[in-house]
Amino acid sequence: MSAATSALFIAVFLACAVEAVEATTIVLAAGTARGWRSAGTGSVAALVVLAVIVAVLGPAVSHIPLTGLRIFVGALLLVFGLQWLRKAILRASGHKALHDEEKLYAEHLAEAKGQQARRSLLAPDWYGFTLAFKGVLLEGLEVVFIVLTFGANAKNVGLAAIAAGCAVVLIVAAGFAVRAPLARVPENTMKFVVGIMLTSFGVFWGAEGAGVSWPGHDAALLVVVPAMALITLGYTVLMRRAHAAAGRAAVPAAERSTV
Repeated sequence: MSAATSALFIAVFLACAVEAVEATTIVLAAGTARGWRSAGTGSVAALVVLAVIVAVLGPAVSHIPLTGLRIFVGALLLVFGLQWLRKAILRASGHKALHDEEKLYAEHLAEAKGQQARRSLLAPDWYGFTLAFKGVLLEGLEVVFIVLTFGANAKNVGLAAIAAGCAVVLIVAAGFAVRAPLARVPENTMKFVVGIMLTSFGVFWGAEGAGVSWPGHDAALLVVVPAMALITLGYTVLMRRAHAAAGRAAVPAAERSTV
């Protein structure tokens, strides 16, 4: 397996794993609070809608000019990647609370339990159905976007789909095996890695679409990705030190205010 192929598989796998964690958390909350039949029916309905979207968009993506696609997707990946990196850096440096899947699960659970049951033709409980449907559909659309854009740019949609399938199956199996929130999944670390990969691919594809010829072609990713990781870690260390310094400065100020 070449470096570009390995990078593609890892990037798609991790990105789709993050989306699968969030979707599985919502479905677990819906199933536990409202009933597994309604949650399961909602999930299946969402998957059917996703299948239709893939059938419609799949051929269309392959007809888009590759140069224009690389510029467009490169810009999108930069936007998404930088957003993910920003949140991950803020959390790792202490400026933002860590994302808590257990808390998210509890919130969905409490919200679901507070709703009155309403039967429908599709499921015994309409709220449980719609909660699972929305969760799977929204996160599933993210997975479809990741597979189509990464796969089309790398001319290997099949490998991207396999990576996405492996990630989704692994996360869903783990979630339903324990029937508990996926609190042990190091999501912020995963988002760090995904943000680095998205940003790196965005830089690589965007520059290629603009006419840049990378030394070594796809092998340049072996330099771009580590460089992006070093820059991200550098920002994290600097912001962590700034946060610690601000905390130390706040203690004497608080002491003076109590005098």
